[in-house]
Parts: sequence; structure tokens; C-alpha cells
Amino acid sequence: MATRDMLNMTCAEWVEFYRESLPKLWEIIQQQDDAKSFEKSVAEWLRTRLKDLSLTDAQQEAAECLLQLIAQSENPCLECSEEEILNCRTLRQLWVGIQKDPFSNHPDFYHELYRLFRQLEGDPVKKISPQDVLLSMKKWPSGLTEEVVDIRKRNKNRIIELLIEDIPVYDDKVLAGRFRFRPGRTLEKKRQLVTEWWDDHRFQLAMAIRTPEKLNRYLGYTLGTEVMSRLEKAYEKGIPFFITPYYLSLLNTEEGGYDDRTIRDYIIYSAELIENFGSIKAWEREDIINPEEGNAAGWLLPDAHSVHRRYPEVAILIPDTMGRACGGLCASCQRMYGFQKGNLNFDLDALKPQKGWLENLEACMTYFENDSQLRDILITGGDALMSQNKTLRILLDEVYKMSLRKKETNLYRKEGEKYAELQRVRLGSRLPAYLPFRINDELVEILKEFRQKGLTVGISQFVIQTHFQSPLEVTPEAVAAIRKLLSAGWIITNQQVFTVSASRRGHSAKLRQVLNENGVICYYTFTVKGFDENKRLFAPNSRSVQEQQEEKNQGLLSDSAIYSLIDSLENSTELPAAIQSILQFNKLPFMATDRSVMNLPGVGKSMTYRLAGLDNQGRRILAFSHDATRRHSPVIAGYPEIYIRERKSIGEYLRQMREMGEDTDLYDSIWSYRTAATESRFRFYEYPEQKESVTHEITNLA
Repeated sequence: MATRDMLNMTCAEWVEFYRESLPKLWEIIQQQDDAKSFEKSVAEWLRTRLKDLSLTDAQQEAAECLLQLIAQSENPCLECSEEEILNCRTLRQLWVGIQKDPFSNHPDFYHELYRLFRQLEGDPVKKISPQDVLLSMKKWPSGLTEEVVDIRKRNKNRIIELLIEDIPVYDDKVLAGRFRFRPGRTLEKKRQLVTEWWDDHRFQLAMAIRTPEKLNRYLGYTLGTEVMSRLEKAYEKGIPFFITPYYLSLLNTEEGGYDDRTIRDYIIYSAELIENFGSIKAWEREDIINPEEGNAAGWLLPDAHSVHRRYPEVAILIPDTMGRACGGLCASCQRMYGFQKGNLNFDLDALKPQKGWLENLEACMTYFENDSQLRDILITGGDALMSQNKTLRILLDEVYKMSLRKKETNLYRKEGEKYAELQRVRLGSRLPAYLPFRINDELVEILKEFRQKGLTVGISQFVIQTHFQSPLEVTPEAVAAIRKLLSAGWIITNQQVFTVSASRRGHSAKLRQVLNENGVICYYTFTVKGFDENKRLFAPNSRSVQEQQEEKNQGLLSDSAIYSLIDSLENSTELPAAIQSILQFNKLPFMATDRSVMNLPGVGKSMTYRLAGLDNQGRRILAFSHDATRRHSPVIAGYPEIYIRERKSIGEYLRQMREMGEDTDLYDSIWSYRTAATESRFRFYEYPEQKESVTHEITNLA
């Protein structure tokens, strides 16, 4: 058995392997003349096995999972993402494959069920040790590692020479601009100017790479023919390219050096994304709005363009500013549907606030003011920090004035009839990773000023919600930006998208560690969402739970450590040092303050699921339940289980791991995570207690 490469066995080999290694199951298969009788006989066998008091917990879990698969076969389900009725007749599919047509199922289908039956027979579930976790973390350098810093200095110098070639000299036909050369400049003077301009975020945006040819040139012509052909096709289909020189300098173009796949995957588009662009559907069902009926969660909205909503306490605001743009396009972006429609783009001049944007903002503020449950506004886009400082100051001032009016109006409402007041304001931005030079002194003053005013109207949590995907993105420049944001009194939290390359053993743990060392705490680890356009990047939910149970658990905090951290978040002016002290005192490599979730279409975040079936490709069909730790709209709260078919099988995922050079034996326990429960939120992320009783009435609900 040890010599077989189960990830690459054929259907015929799997049938023979079942005969050799699962004799009892094979006997039942041969005894039954049809799939339904086989399923019934297996159920009887399993119930008998469950009476055996010597069964281990793992064996019992396997038996109960198989019985659930059998029970599901009589209950067709509505797959939520594709809105397709699925018949989850997994065991019947197995009988047909073995007795009638082995090729009716993919080899990954046989592999998944083989693992389940072998667990029933007592094969151990092999989990990695805490020592293995620490060793795997050492594999991943950060952007602060000396070798990485040196390579990036060379990258920067190479890119500067190319920028010098591309920056025009102004004359009568080319007007003078902020980033133009005067006639007669020497090469050395040009080099000096570009080096100075490099740290100006406006220069970075102005010089962003927008074509595949230029991308390859700036990467030293290191992109292969196949990749360039793919990117040319992407460009022809209208997928935007927008990569700043700074972010491009993070990639490794040298033969040795560091593995940059996790960040490279964000700018090198997959064949699946290119093929599906133009027909991508909105994964976020709340983005599809009927003004009279509300969105998928039942919320009536003032402007489908600017306000998105799922939960009673939270609203997302996407203002009509340059905040609708980003510092770059992430290949796994949840709003690719918006880029496809042209609602989101990189025409920065066109995205500057137009006449009427303040009227629309006022309408949004009136909506928030008249909402009975709202406590949390997330300003995002695009990217909240892509807005100019002047615009951002106006925007935050309107939030402050709305909060003040709401507080004053509550003075006239009776106890038990008062509306929830704003307690948390968040700015969603990837710029600390993509474009750290954007965090300038004027922005810091704006954030400080808003925080001081916000505290007077009951806002107590001020959060920059950012997105570092890899420890390689934590550079000296990013650390400088983080320190500036912290100096404004705002907390920085991180959300990671759990792509295939980011899901490699130890990678997320190392990211948590590096972020913690620099004063950032982690918030969410997201399963890649979307349809086939993101198939290449999708890591199965079982890997997310495996990472949670076997890697993230090395950073679990005691109650005393939690209290120390919360006190530091609320009072410390030197957060990085405070976090370091807590880690050292508690002998922890990092803080496990994030939780792993999947965004379910129109329903919300959850990682509470059970295995409901397999399709014939071996892809899991998961039955999700709501996140029981938070409130939902009454429309959503009444939903039964939500079924999602994953975008790839575990077998396909592990073959990708192998392609990247990973030892798939280190992922062996992934098959055993067939059920999961959503983690509790870290205590800091809970809303503060409200001093007065808030009404149970829910406004703005269809």
C-alpha cells in the first residue's frame, strides 16, 4: 500500500484496490444486485459496528459520517451557489462505479471514499506535531528577512532604470506634470528624481503597469511563453492589469532566492479566470438588489451602488470616490463581478468625486441614522484609502455628524425603544501591503482627528481592516506604514484569503507571527469564494479546518493573555512591544485571534458544516449551518442548511500541493475533517455592551 501513488491511480486500479484492501465492503458490493440494496446493507453493517464498544472516536466518526451520507441519498438538496438541485447518492454511485462502470466516477471519488472506509477500519488519522508546525513556519521568509530585502533592493534599482526610460520629457506637446523630466536632465539627475518619487504613492499609481508586455519587461522578461499567451488573452478579454512598481519589486526574478508564488498568484491570472471572465456571476447575492424587495438578506437599501448589507449590526459603505478603485487587482477578488461589469476599474481620474456625490453620501447617512440596529460601518470599495485625504476627511466627518444626530435623537426615545448607536468604524484597505507610501502624515492626522471626535459620540473601536496575504508582503515600507496607522490610535486587523499557495503548511502561521510582531492582529481567514473562475486558487474547506486545528492552535491564548491583549489594544501606545511581551510571557509563536470562515452566498460567514455527499468528480458537497455566534436578519435566520459544492476535490488540491514541491504526507489528515464548527469570535471583536436598552424593532427590512 505504501508504494501506491493514490493521487494518480486510475479508476480500474481503484476498483482492484477496493477488492484488495476493503474485503468486507467488497463482499457487500458483490452480494447486492442494485445500488439501493447495497446502500441498505451498508447501513445495517454500520449500525452493527457502532455497537462495538472498542471503536475509537475516529472509527465512530467514520461510521456516523457514512450513515449521514446514506440518509442524504433520499433528500435532494439545492446547491446554493449554482442554484442547482443535487441528488447526493454517494454510496449508490460507488456501487455503480464498481459493479457497472468504473469510469462513471473520477478516481478522486474512489479515493475520498476509500479514506473514509479505511478510517472506519482503524487506519490512524496522522496529524502533524507542534514541532512540525514550528519547523514549517521557518520555511517561509518575511519581507524583513535580510536576503529578501537585498533581492528587492536589486529589483527596485532595475525597475527604476526602466521607469527612467518610460517617463517622458515635457515639451510643447507634452505638458509639464508632476512626474515628468525637464529637458536636458542628465541620467544621474533622472535617477535621483525617480528614487525620490518612488516613495510618493501618486507616482506609484501614475506608473502602474497596465499591459502584459510591460509586466514581462519589468520582470526582466522572465514570464514564459505559455504565461504570456495567457495574459495576452486576459488583456483582450478586458481583465484589468494594474500593478504598481513597488508591488512588482516584491516578486523574485532571480534563479535562487525566495518562493514568491503566494503574491505572484495575485497578479498572474489563471486560465480559469480568463476563460470565465465575461460570464462571472455575483457570488455575493446581497449585491443583486431589487429596490422594492431588498437584497438576498432582506435589507432595503438607499443605494444599491453604495451600501451593501448582510447582518443587522453591520453595513458596508462604498462611497462615490476614488475609493472605488484599488491599489491593484487581486486575482481572487470577491468583486471580480464588478470589474467585469465595469463598475470597478482603474480609471482614477474618472473615479474622482463627481457632482452629486455628497448628496448620495447624505442619503446613505440618513439611512444609517434611521436604522435601529446598526453599530458598525465598514468603509471599503475598492479600497477606502484610495480616496484622497480631503475626500476621506469629508466622509469621516459625515459619519461623525450622523452618529451625533443619532445619539441626540436617542435622548427623546424611551428605554427599550432607543436605536443602537455607532460603536465601530472600519476602513477596509489593502494599501498597507500594496502601496504603503499612501500612509502619509496628513492621513494620520485625519485619522487621529476622527478618533478624538468619535470617542465623544460613543464610537469606541477604530479599525483599519487590511489584507496581507503573505509574510513576504510585510516589508520595511509596510512596517513603517503600520507604525503610522497605530500612532493614530487605530487598531489594525488582517484578513487573509486562504488560496492554494497561501494554504501551504506553516505559511499562515508565519504570517500571523510577522504581523503580530509589528502590532497587527488577525481577524478572518477566508476560504476562496467564487465559481470556476477561482477554481485554481480554491483550497478545500477541510484544509482550512485542518490549519485551524493543527497549526493555528499553537497560538491559542489563555484567559489572562486575552485580557492583557485587550487592555493593550485599548490603552497601549506601543502595541508591537506590548504584543511581543504577551507572546514571550505566554511562550506563544503568534496569537490565534482570527477565525476560519467561508462566505456563503447571501447567507453570511460560517465554518459549521457536515459532509452531505460527493459528486462523481470527488468534489465534496457540504451542508453549512449558520454561524450561531452572531445575529442574522430574520430572512436569513429562517434558512435551513445551505449546500455548497466545492470547486475541486481534495485529490486535485493535493496534486497542486505536490506541483509546488510540498510533501503531501504532511497533509494526510485533511481527509478526516468532514465536519466542523465555526470558532467563537475573539473577545475584542465582540461589540461593546450598550449602556441603554435598544429596541427589538428592526428597521430597513423588507
